[in-house]
Amino acid sequence: MFRRWATKKTAGSTKNGRDSLPKNLGVKKFGGERVIPGNIIVRQRGTRFHPGNYVGIGKDHTLYALKEGCVKFERHKLSGRKWVHVEPKDGHEIHPAYASADASLEMKTAA
Repeated sequence: MFRRWATKKTAGSTKNGRDSLPKNLGVKKFGGERVIPGNIIVRQRGTRFHPGNYVGIGKDHTLYALKEGCVKFERHKLSGRKWVHVEPKDGHEIHPAYASADASLEMKTAA
């Protein structure tokens, strides 16, 4: 006996079976980890974390290290805003423009 099979697929099958690629978001370097300039610390959509000392922000809100050092996460007590800092390996440096002003101030107070 000959039997015929259904020739039409179910209605929803053509709309299934696809997915978007992963975006690989999240924290890449955690608190206390060593970073070098250019290392990505956080990949995010929007500013979930804000850039702090020695941290830059890209056009897609990626946070990256500007100096070599250790990563430090901080949360503001009142606003709840989260900051990411890099504690420099060599310590904090004063910009030359401010360093000369600071030196002249010390000379005036010493005189």
